[in-house]
Amino acid sequence: MEIKIERAKTLKQKPDQNNLGFGKYFTDHMFMIDWDQDQGWHDARIVPYGPIPMDPATMVLHYAQETFEGLKAYRNPNGDILLFRPEMNARRMINSNKRICMAELPEEMFVEAVEAIVKYEQDWIPTAPNTSLYIRPVTFATEAGVGVHPAKSYKFVIILSPVGNYYPEGVNPVKIWVEDEFVRAVKGGTGFTKCGGNYAASIAAQVKAEQNGYTQVLWLDGVHRKYVEEVGTMNVMFLINDTVVTAALEGSVLPGVTRDSIIHILKDWGYKVEERDLSIDELMEAGRTGALKEAWGTGTAAVISPIGELCYKGEKVTINGFETGELTQKLYDTLTGIQWGRLEDKYHWTKLVK
Repeated sequence: MEIKIERAKTLKQKPDQNNLGFGKYFTDHMFMIDWDQDQGWHDARIVPYGPIPMDPATMVLHYAQETFEGLKAYRNPNGDILLFRPEMNARRMINSNKRICMAELPEEMFVEAVEAIVKYEQDWIPTAPNTSLYIRPVTFATEAGVGVHPAKSYKFVIILSPVGNYYPEGVNPVKIWVEDEFVRAVKGGTGFTKCGGNYAASIAAQVKAEQNGYTQVLWLDGVHRKYVEEVGTMNVMFLINDTVVTAALEGSVLPGVTRDSIIHILKDWGYKVEERDLSIDELMEAGRTGALKEAWGTGTAAVISPIGELCYKGEKVTINGFETGELTQKLYDTLTGIQWGRLEDKYHWTKLVK
C-alpha cells in the first residue's frame, strides 16, 4: 500500500505522561483511506490531525453506518514498539462492517495502516508505568444523500491517543449496577459488532448507574432480562467456586480480544472455563453464599478491571471483601507483562513494529 505523507506545520506540546487520563489528548497526525464503488480502497495517506469536512447530508449522520476498533501500542523495556494481536481487531472490524453493510478493509491493509501511523507517531508512545498509545480505527459512510440504503462511499481513519488508566480507580475494584430496565443488544441485532449505535444505546443506563454511585453497568440479555452478558465497555467473567464463567458468543456479546486472551491463559493454567448462560439470580446467590470468589471485566481500554460490588434491584453483594482477587491480579500482571514485553510471549501475540 502506497501511503502519502503530509506533515503538520506545527507540532503539539506533548502532555504530562503521569497525568494522561484516557482519550483526552491526540497526536499530530492521523491515517486516512477512502473507498468507493469504482476505485475500491484508494488514496492512503497520513495527514495532520484535524477536522474532517462533511456535507450535512452525509449518511453516517442520519443512518449511523459506522464501526470502530480499539487497540494499543506499547514500549517494551528495550524501547521497541509492540502491538497486541492487531489481526484480531482487523477481523472483528471486517465482521462488524459486514453486519452494517459497509466496505471491508482487508486484514493486511488494516494491520499495515496501524503499523504505519504508529511508527510515524512513535514519539507519542508514553513510557511511564501503565501508559500506552491507544489506537482508534473508525470506518464511516461518506456518501451525501437522504435515503436508507448502504452508502456508496466510506472513509477509514486511525487516530492515536497517549493514555493512562481507563478508570479513575486504576486497577482497583469498581462498583457495578445491574441494569434491568434498559437493554443493549439482542441476538440477531448488532451486539457482536463494535458500532457506535451499541454505545449510544448504553448511555442512559450508564447515567443511571453513575447517579446511584456506580462506575459501570452489567447488562442482562434483551429478551428475558435474566442472563448476564457484558459490563458496559467490557466482557465480564466470574470465578464461581473453582470455575470461571462468562457469557457465550451468540450474537449479542462483543467478541473481545482481551476476553479471548484471558480465556486462553486460564485454560493454559488449568482452570475450568464455562462459556454459558449465567442468570443474574444464580450470580447473586453465589454472591450471597460466598461461592462468587472473584469477578472482573476485560477489555482493551482497561485490560482487566476488578469488580468489588454488584447491585441488583436494591440488593448489594460484595465480592472478595471489595479487594482485587489473587487470580484477577495474576491475570492482569500476566497479560500486561506480555503486552509491555516484560514477560515471555509464548503465545506469539505481540507484533513488533519495525
